[in-house]
Amino acid sequence: MLDETFTPHGKHLIAGEWVAGDATFASEPAHGAAHDFFVGTPALIDRACEAAEAAFAAYSGLSREARAAFLEAIAEEIEARGDAITRIGSQETGLPEARLQGERGRTVGQLRLFASHIREGHHLDRRHDAALPDRAPLPRPDLKMVQRAIGPVAVFGASNFPLAFSTAGGDTASALAAGCPVVVKGHHAHPGTSEIVAEAIHAAIGRTGIHPGAFSLVHGGSNEVGAALVRHPLIKAVGFTGSLGGGRALFDLCASRPEPIPFFGELGSVNPMFVLPGAVAARAAAVGEGWAGSLTMGAGQFCTNPGIAVVVAGAGADAFAEAARAALSKMQPQTMLTGGIAAAYREGQARLASGKGVRELVRTDCGDRDATAHLYDVDAEDFIANADLAHEVFGPLGLIVRVRDLGQMEELARSLEGQLTCTIQMEEADTDAARALVPLLERKAGRLLVNGFPTGVEVADAMVHGGPYPASTNFGHTSVGTLSIRRFLRPVCYQNFPHAILPEDLQ
Repeated sequence: MLDETFTPHGKHLIAGEWVAGDATFASEPAHGAAHDFFVGTPALIDRACEAAEAAFAAYSGLSREARAAFLEAIAEEIEARGDAITRIGSQETGLPEARLQGERGRTVGQLRLFASHIREGHHLDRRHDAALPDRAPLPRPDLKMVQRAIGPVAVFGASNFPLAFSTAGGDTASALAAGCPVVVKGHHAHPGTSEIVAEAIHAAIGRTGIHPGAFSLVHGGSNEVGAALVRHPLIKAVGFTGSLGGGRALFDLCASRPEPIPFFGELGSVNPMFVLPGAVAARAAAVGEGWAGSLTMGAGQFCTNPGIAVVVAGAGADAFAEAARAALSKMQPQTMLTGGIAAAYREGQARLASGKGVRELVRTDCGDRDATAHLYDVDAEDFIANADLAHEVFGPLGLIVRVRDLGQMEELARSLEGQLTCTIQMEEADTDAARALVPLLERKAGRLLVNGFPTGVEVADAMVHGGPYPASTNFGHTSVGTLSIRRFLRPVCYQNFPHAILPEDLQ
């Protein structure tokens, strides 16, 4: 274990060098000392992108074993700094140390998962159509296909996951696994955490002899830095986790470039939960309490937070609502990631509360950076008529939507925009109702759950973390799990190639 003390120096990491700048910005920790960090600039972005392009041939040309060893070395260096990462991460974000320890485990776990995956070559999707020289009326040439790395990738650190979706998080890990150098734009909410994780990657580069241009970190400080990154002509794709407004602005920049590039944005959702009559009859209170627990986990700052519960009106719905109300009323204030996120939560709460037909069940007072729980309910007619009620409020706020019957529940499902998740609470007696609902929800979300809660995203081969817009900007991909590597690959066909000049992965 390395020295547990860590004081950020505030510099950018560009192609193996720690680089200062002119202007600085101060971090805004939830507790502990603030630190100064150098503001990123378009000039620094250009330098990082040039370095990434210079590294591309060497890095993408490495064997899968060499890239896997690099990913494993990053995991080891992160673990070596574990206590220091937890300490500064908690200071900057206000997240409990136990949460950050778990997130660190997820971060190193996905690095090792990607290492194992590329060793086995599953991401390559290799195909071969042998030549048919005697085929009539025309012969067929020999055709081989394999997935190849696309080039330098831009990654934006996420506010709500300072480890698993940031400097060495899923986007970075999957791009590096694919063979793509990465330029990370650090998030201003946790710059010290970004810096120490960048130090871990820097150490892994030194251990394994990787080209130093394969990774760079440029701190933020202004929107100009992010815009310069997505506009840079050497960047070939962007990974982003954040708000709908910010993500859509970057998506539009990617599309308006002289060479448009894919923008893989995960933009959040309300993750509706449909509570079917049998489940209400059997366990209304248990589902209500469990939903409240999921809503308030991490101060509700998860993109899979189940913000809406849909239930058939009646005594069962009343029991469900009362159980949720009782549980949420006991919630103590929780520190939010930034003052800006806390302000946005208060604004979202006020917007939802003013909606037509919305009734208040739990209302509490929030501090400047604290979140407390809110609970409302509304009839389905008013919910369907007001699209604003279906917009995410990032925090521990729940909305119960009461439908007349299962037919109106299906109507509500059809009215939804794209989601990351949809959940069904059911018993065996609900099988027919669930069977009717599933085809509707398949068109709305990337992950469907039965009798669970969507907070907590397993990093595994079968996981899909994405969905139709606005949950994400590319419904055909996922930002979690081994399939996420495919975002940074493209298929190339080799026709009648001599064996000696085929890529190593096809030999």
